[in-house]
Amino acid sequence: MNATSQAHHGSRVQMTLGFTGVLLLAACASTPPAPTANLQAAQQAIAAAERGEAARYAPGELSEAHTKLASAETAVTEKKMIAAEHFADQSRAEAELAAAKTSAIKANAVNDEMKRSNGTLVDEMKRGSGDKP
Repeated sequence: MNATSQAHHGSRVQMTLGFTGVLLLAACASTPPAPTANLQAAQQAIAAAERGEAARYAPGELSEAHTKLASAETAVTEKKMIAAEHFADQSRAEAELAAAKTSAIKANAVNDEMKRSNGTLVDEMKRGSGDKP
């Protein structure tokens, strides 16, 4: 390579590196979009948990879901979209946990009531047949 072609090649490399640097800065400077789907999923999970009476049976988990959702919304306002996405996902998970815990508590209550009813029936059958309990 002669001196002229080396200078031309060098300026082309610098220009390419400069363009790459601008692209990297632009990529870093742009804010990712708000995690709208994640936020909606969290809101829907909270609403479902509330409909299932989680406030009564799993108040801690439901409260945590609300707190995480508020943190997600704050993160969106602050343009911290990755944090917002994580908070929204945690909120949804807490709400789903609250709903599952509520369902389990209700199912156990129904099961306990059925056991008591069965016990009463067995006692009545024994009395009716003359057996002593």
